[in-house]
Amino acid sequence: MDGGWVWVRWPPVDEEEEERPLKVAFDSPAEHFTDAAPIGNGSLGAMVWGGVASEKLQLNHDTLWTGVPGNYTDPNAPYALAVIRKLVDGGKFVDATEAASGLFGGPTEVYQPLGDINLEFDSSNQGYTSYKRELDLHTATVYVTYNIGEVQYSREHFCSNPHQVVATKISANKSGQVSLTLSLNSLLEHSVRITNKNEMIMEGTCPGQRPAFRHHKANDAIGIKFAAVVGLQIGGTSAKVTVIDNQKLRIDTADWVVLLVTAASSFDGPFVSPSESKLNPELSALRTLNISRNTTFAQLKAAHLEDYQGLFHRVTLELSQEPMLDKAILEEAGQDKKTTAERINSFRSDEDPSLVELLFQYGRYLLISSSRPGTQVSNLQGIWNQDLAPAWEASPHLNINLEMNYWPTLPCNLSECQEPLFAFIASLAVNGTKTAKVNYQAGGWVTHHVSDIWAKSSAYYVDAMYALWPMGGAWLCTHLWEHYQYSLDREFLEKTAYPLLEGCAMFLIDWLIKGPGGYLETNPSTSPEHPFIAPGSGGHLASVSCSTTMDISIIQDVFQAVVSSAEVLGKCDTDLVERIKKALPMLPPIKIAQDHTIMEWAQDFDDPEVHHRHLSHLFGLYPGHTITMQKNPEICNAVANSLRKRGEDGPGWSTTWKMALWARLLNSENAYRMILKLITLVPAGGKVDFEGGLYTNLWTAHPPFQIDANFGAPMAMVNSTCYRRSHARSGPEAMSKG
Repeated sequence: MDGGWVWVRWPPVDEEEEERPLKVAFDSPAEHFTDAAPIGNGSLGAMVWGGVASEKLQLNHDTLWTGVPGNYTDPNAPYALAVIRKLVDGGKFVDATEAASGLFGGPTEVYQPLGDINLEFDSSNQGYTSYKRELDLHTATVYVTYNIGEVQYSREHFCSNPHQVVATKISANKSGQVSLTLSLNSLLEHSVRITNKNEMIMEGTCPGQRPAFRHHKANDAIGIKFAAVVGLQIGGTSAKVTVIDNQKLRIDTADWVVLLVTAASSFDGPFVSPSESKLNPELSALRTLNISRNTTFAQLKAAHLEDYQGLFHRVTLELSQEPMLDKAILEEAGQDKKTTAERINSFRSDEDPSLVELLFQYGRYLLISSSRPGTQVSNLQGIWNQDLAPAWEASPHLNINLEMNYWPTLPCNLSECQEPLFAFIASLAVNGTKTAKVNYQAGGWVTHHVSDIWAKSSAYYVDAMYALWPMGGAWLCTHLWEHYQYSLDREFLEKTAYPLLEGCAMFLIDWLIKGPGGYLETNPSTSPEHPFIAPGSGGHLASVSCSTTMDISIIQDVFQAVVSSAEVLGKCDTDLVERIKKALPMLPPIKIAQDHTIMEWAQDFDDPEVHHRHLSHLFGLYPGHTITMQKNPEICNAVANSLRKRGEDGPGWSTTWKMALWARLLNSENAYRMILKLITLVPAGGKVDFEGGLYTNLWTAHPPFQIDANFGAPMAMVNSTCYRRSHARSGPEAMSKG
């Protein structure tokens, strides 16, 4: 298949045109976290498990992290830097890698779960039939229905951004049939109390420091405080509520029950210690709940739909050369009756294009649900997390993952969702200015591989191939210029983007030093997470050298963005711009190795992991802009050879990056092979013998769950359409860039 059925258009279909269903469907309750259905409003999130005997709504709030603001400087770092540079210059790469520990910072803090709402139903001992659970992307609502005897039970869950609540309605088709016990709990230190028969409050505290050895430390009073409030509404002439031990609410013989959940924390920005915060989480949560209490469920739903659909329905992914694949065709093929897991399993045989559409729109749904103006950035798991020690701390990783989270914002018409990223970059610049000055004796600002809610800017720790990478802030800054290219918003460029780009470039210009052959170089330098075999070392691995291809590619992109921005803003005569213009032709060119691939390092080192997951040396083609098929055909051939050498296996994010790269090479066949690779069912709850794939709830897997590929996939599909077949129909001219 040549992939010719996928294309994008702005604006979406006419209102009179019938919507095709976009549903993540299940035929049983969730057994694992990755079976549950995610909802969110950017800050507050929930996972709907959909149990019959007992329902669990697993809650998250994007500001619940361990720790306090940190000191991200080390006055001893300049001495270590001098030693490392001398070792690299002498070709002692193993020694340089070992000496790199002198530049290590500390670990990041850890994203924490809020807690669970537990609903125990009286029908627990009775059998049920006709079970259905589905997440409808058109409405951002999870529906659960099932029958017990002659009674049909229904649940409806959504997370409202306008009202900042999780709203749940439980009902039955016969009067007096809804009875349940409601409780709240958390893995964090917490307390629960009932204030009256229609309100439950949970207060708690996150650990004030990263739990040692991944074990939760209780009795920590200096961490971020939080509160969650559940408001209860019931209907029915025989309905009644009883308080149990001041901990639970018992509802009997209701016609319907509505739960409204709000949450807040004492987090007051990355520079305010929780112990000094003046914010009162309980009062904030109660204030939010009281606004919603005066609103009916129908009114809450209407406001939710108006807000959400105003974003979601901006873009339609069309599935054929004809205008829209007819809904009846999908029904005739039986796709509307299959669970999402069944559709994933059958994709290799039926190549159902509507599943690709679902995956595309699901990525947009998740971004709307996990990143809105005023929220934190979408982290490694978006906003959804059930563990005190999530994989990789669920922290923003800046060497591909955070950037990929925001790849779809512009081409998929969700520019507002990018605002938390810009706020995060601004916070990193504050701390990164101190890190640049003290650690590297450089101007501007710098950020490394991993950060957290406190805007950690210093290097990571444990191993140089993860820690020693001062290009994180620079890669993020490419998003600033990209935003201007789409929006042509001069005020944004002048007041937001350029000051950050300027500070980043100031560090980079100071970081570059004179190297051999008249070129500027970065020293020390690593290619993210990828070691090489050090020459003359007897096969020992090293990761520290100079001028990796990714370093130079990112620097070129940032420098060109600064020069272009200066031209728009009339700032071309500044000292920084002059220095950049002199530096650009002195950056080393991309080199082609003996095997006709792109050289990842400045030297053609032997590679112990030819199938490595990262594609850092191909940055210039995508997401960078320094390599194009039109201007650099020889280099593009080497990029294609590099992709073949890397192979097709890898985590979900690696698969979608390869998809985007093949699309930029105008190779639809291989881009489509990556789609086939991604659409592979990952069994929940156990270890698997492959990387990548999709869980039953359509989340992407590393494994374990990591959300970045859910965002990389839509962008890769847009790459395929805009660069391969030019089928993009843009609305506003500012949104027409591929």
